[in-house]
Amino acid sequence: MSKFLLSRRTLLKSAAASLVGAPFVGGVETATAAGLTIGIVYVGPRDDFGWNQAHAVAAVELKKVPGVTVVEEENVPETIAVQKTMESMIQLDGAKLIFATSFGYFDPHMIEMAKKYPDVEFRHAIGLWQKDKHPSNAGSYYAYLHQAHYVDGIAAGLSTKTNKLGFIAAKPISSVLQNINAFTMGVRKVNPAATVQVIFTGDWSLPVREAEATNALADAGCDVITCHVDSPKVVVETAEKRGVMCCGHNASQASLAPKGFITGAEYKWATIYKNFAELLSKGEKLPNFERGGYDRDYVRNTAFGPAASEAARKAATAAIADLKANEPYVAGELKDNKGNVVVPAGKVVDNYDVFLETTNYLVEGVIGSAG
Repeated sequence: MSKFLLSRRTLLKSAAASLVGAPFVGGVETATAAGLTIGIVYVGPRDDFGWNQAHAVAAVELKKVPGVTVVEEENVPETIAVQKTMESMIQLDGAKLIFATSFGYFDPHMIEMAKKYPDVEFRHAIGLWQKDKHPSNAGSYYAYLHQAHYVDGIAAGLSTKTNKLGFIAAKPISSVLQNINAFTMGVRKVNPAATVQVIFTGDWSLPVREAEATNALADAGCDVITCHVDSPKVVVETAEKRGVMCCGHNASQASLAPKGFITGAEYKWATIYKNFAELLSKGEKLPNFERGGYDRDYVRNTAFGPAASEAARKAATAAIADLKANEPYVAGELKDNKGNVVVPAGKVVDNYDVFLETTNYLVEGVIGSAG
């Protein structure tokens, strides 16, 4: 974190005192009302090739919107520090919308700030907001990245030579299991003989364990490796060094694997950010719970890399077209990797079905355990 950004927090108290008597609307100086200031808070560095970078890429696009000013702060821990950062963005910069991009920012930190500043909108990047529990000026936005992982799986399934693929994951929570399953379903749709071996590292950012897991999967014969960790940088670079192919996660890692990159699952937060900015500029109410996938342009796949076969490119492109048309990709009969039927024969699961958001199992074809 830069010294300047650190000083922004420490200056808050003195700055607030100096503004006593100035005209305010909802705690924000009216001099900023002609435009729209939006704050974005990151838990890590903006150039992490992962979760934070996905939001930072969107911030760059948001800055291009006329009349919009974006203020950012990176490396903000999930502690009282994030409340101070949000408050400084409101009091010192005049922010009318705050994007809190890390899981631990939501409760109590963002919720407390939403209560304190009812005329400021707060939105969190995970689907945690509940109508009967949380302030009306707070909310969540969520993108169905599992759809892009499904596309990854299709491309990977048609690129593998060993029929052994690997997935490195942080924790066996619903959103992670969803991505593992989607990837596996994509793989086995085009290559039923293939399997996906999963290794859980135990946390979101453990570079040493991520490197060890990548090497272990390569040693086990996996020739395509992907992941769900905060920053896939170590996984992708290690896979490239081992001469195995890879698929990305969160943001683009194509430059890290000039030989082995196939494609990757990327968030397209810019669509949501720009939509929210437009609504606020018109004086319209923001949705409290926003979600969607390819059909709403909220996710995308990284451009194909040199490791993607021609068959992989063709099949993956067709899958993207189906997802843009909101065609479901989950249908029965679908079993978990313990032999239990989780989607009965003949049933088609809509892409917006909350069933997908409560995933607590690993599908058939995954080698590993969810708990």
